[in-house]
Amino acid sequence: MKENKKTCTYIGGQAVIEGVMMRGKRAMATAVRDPEGEIQIESERLTPPEKRSKFSRLPIIRGMINFVTSLIDGNRVLMRSADVAMPDDEQPSKAEKWLQEKHKINLNAVINTVAVVLGVALALLIFIALPQFVTGFLPFEGTSGGLDGLWFNLIEGGIRLLIFVAYILLISLIPDLRRVFMCHGAEHKTITCYEEGKELTVENVRGCSRVHDRCGTTFLFLVMIVSILVFSLVNVVAAEWLYVSSAKWNKLIRFGLKILMLPIVAGVSYEVLKLLAKTESKFFYVFKIPGLLLQRLTTKEPEDGMIECAIKAFETVLAMDADESIPERVFATSGRMGTLLKNTKQRFASSGIEEDEAEWIFAIVLGIPKSAVASEEQLIKMAQAKEIVKIANERLTGKPLWYIIGDTEFYGYKIKVDERVLIPRPETEELAQLVIGAAEEGNQILDLCTGSGAIAIAVYNELLKTNRPVKVTATDISAEALELAKENAAANGAEVLFLQSDLFTRIRGRFDLIVSNPPYIPSEQIETLQTEVKEYEPRLALDGGADGLDFYRRIAQEAGKYLNRGGSILMEVGVGQAAEVVKFFKGCSYSMIIKDFNNVDRFVKIVI
Repeated sequence: MKENKKTCTYIGGQAVIEGVMMRGKRAMATAVRDPEGEIQIESERLTPPEKRSKFSRLPIIRGMINFVTSLIDGNRVLMRSADVAMPDDEQPSKAEKWLQEKHKINLNAVINTVAVVLGVALALLIFIALPQFVTGFLPFEGTSGGLDGLWFNLIEGGIRLLIFVAYILLISLIPDLRRVFMCHGAEHKTITCYEEGKELTVENVRGCSRVHDRCGTTFLFLVMIVSILVFSLVNVVAAEWLYVSSAKWNKLIRFGLKILMLPIVAGVSYEVLKLLAKTESKFFYVFKIPGLLLQRLTTKEPEDGMIECAIKAFETVLAMDADESIPERVFATSGRMGTLLKNTKQRFASSGIEEDEAEWIFAIVLGIPKSAVASEEQLIKMAQAKEIVKIANERLTGKPLWYIIGDTEFYGYKIKVDERVLIPRPETEELAQLVIGAAEEGNQILDLCTGSGAIAIAVYNELLKTNRPVKVTATDISAEALELAKENAAANGAEVLFLQSDLFTRIRGRFDLIVSNPPYIPSEQIETLQTEVKEYEPRLALDGGADGLDFYRRIAQEAGKYLNRGGSILMEVGVGQAAEVVKFFKGCSYSMIIKDFNNVDRFVKIVI
């Protein structure tokens, strides 16, 4: 990126506790530093302007909508930043548990809602009711029209501005809020650095100005100026049609009108702010000066760590606005498991991932049964939350969950899996069960296309448990898959002979039972599979040729040479393939198609 090249950006932001929120056209991201010193990022997708209704994009209307959404979203991200920067590790009280379990009421959510309502009420009291009360001592009435009404509103606006400045000066004395002002400075500096065409580094950002044309402080100043004009015009109409002879009633009417006109004031102020931000004219600069001066109060020089947060948030929004495939992220916060579980399920659902996988992640990390996850209201620690979020984020890239975890369970045995082998499916356990049920003591069993070795391990160990020891040989064409299969056999105490072989090419001797779950996906269909399958699982273990039946043809042609009289073959097949596979075994003494637990023709049994 070249230096000193002016780059306009639509990205704006907000300071939060120990971090910064940035908002673009299609995404919003908040970066906060947690007590352990790590920067956590939470991001979400927004509806882009072009997909919103035409009405919501109209001048004035868009400012009104932006005012309300900024208020709601601003408070929400502020509360979320507090969850990260100041985690609550206390166990929920009995009252909280009772409200949650019996009435599905989240006490924290209720408290946050009450805090927002009280905050809005306090703002109305300080910035509308108080100035109106003070101007009540003026020698002329605010209910009159003409110049008296204009002067009254000018004085009231001036008082409101003085109260605003005094309020800022007062809260800047609070250490925690002073740090928020520092984060505000980091936000401005980062945006300015990008607009100046500089690389977003801490050093470059630190050298930029901490005041910006599109700041919320400037917006609030414009609100006060515009309110004087709007309230004056409304006052003229009210003097003619609304005001009555009672001074007390007139004060209430004036107060109510100001509240009703706030959206209009916000809408007009938004348009003025956009206009001033677009121009570099010296004539209009005079209108910017008061807002820029006020920013000197609401922004402070940030620490390097705050700048790093601002850069992370900005770059996240920039990337998400440019690439819709980038998934959302959530904070890893200590607290009740339910909130993080709900967020994780929502993220998975929006990306087409089964919500069931979210429960598996929680069960594995927390060491609790999966069946207990949905109803579990225990507190989770920050470290546990981070591990959950880390796994979920990696899952959202498309990588299969069990590759991320590193192992999966098959027939009660822990089987290590990675990109060298397919992840064993639940229906394959049924294939193992069929083999276990058919085998007899002393049988020689051959497992073709063993992959992770899951079937061979389960068969060997389960038959040994039932005093039917057998000899198991397992083959695969992939040396890497066999290496992993050997690890799994050793870890589970299964004495299996592993051979690298393309089906029967290196097999010697005869067997009583042959089992196989070979590749059966038609070549052209592989690209239509889910991302986690086509991009991560080995194609060698998926591709069954043009019609998916190549391996079954070869097994049908050669198996007779390696089976003892009366020996049988048990195979897993793809949906709709069972009948075709049976046809390959001409001259067999017996064939059978077996359904899986989903009532799908999934297995074929052949007796030679």
